[in-house]
Amino acid sequence: MKEFLLLEQNIGVEFKNKDLLTQAFVHRSYLNENPDFPLFHNERLEFLGDAVLELIVTDYLYASFPDKPEGELTSWRAALVNAKMLSAVAKEIGLNDFLLLSRGEKREIGKARDYILANTFEALIGSMYLDLGIIETRKFVERFLLPKISQVQEERLFQDAKSSFQEVAQERTSITPVYRVLKESGPDHAKYFVVGAFLGGALAGQGEGSSKQEAEERAAKQALEKFKEEEYSKKA
Repeated sequence: MKEFLLLEQNIGVEFKNKDLLTQAFVHRSYLNENPDFPLFHNERLEFLGDAVLELIVTDYLYASFPDKPEGELTSWRAALVNAKMLSAVAKEIGLNDFLLLSRGEKREIGKARDYILANTFEALIGSMYLDLGIIETRKFVERFLLPKISQVQEERLFQDAKSSFQEVAQERTSITPVYRVLKESGPDHAKYFVVGAFLGGALAGQGEGSSKQEAEERAAKQALEKFKEEEYSKKA
């Protein structure tokens, strides 16, 4: 497809096998509406790309930070290769403009589109590895993803809200937060949860999500924000 030539120019990578490049952008839903499309969807490439990406990032962190322990490097790696970071990088390099989606998926925005973009980024890594090898793939990752390590460190993106809230709560109150489901709704395949973060029986924060983990993270984030507001009001 001619439009993918523009993508190659944007990312500074020229594929030998153009079909591999195109396939990285084929969402399963696209094939449902285009059954005669000659290429398969990108899920196998995503599977491969996930492993290749983790290897490249792990190798970089191991070599670049020889004094850091395994646990800290693991947290940094998780922050670099999670869906939020990968979707952000995918947007920066313009992958959104090349997605091959069904009409329904094209209308999806927000979290659903971010998830697709993150998967596509991994699929692109997989196709790049198969077509050009590990050296060229490493160069691509070094150019577009690895510089984000400074953001991970400065913004402490390696520490999730639950970990941060527990750290702050124990420091200020000597109490470990606990999480309880306040409300649960929806059918089994589409559950929705409301979770409270409690400190010694007192509700410190509340969050909602399509999984308990997501709701807990949002509850912890709200609790952290309340702590910050209280700290600010004391200083004022």
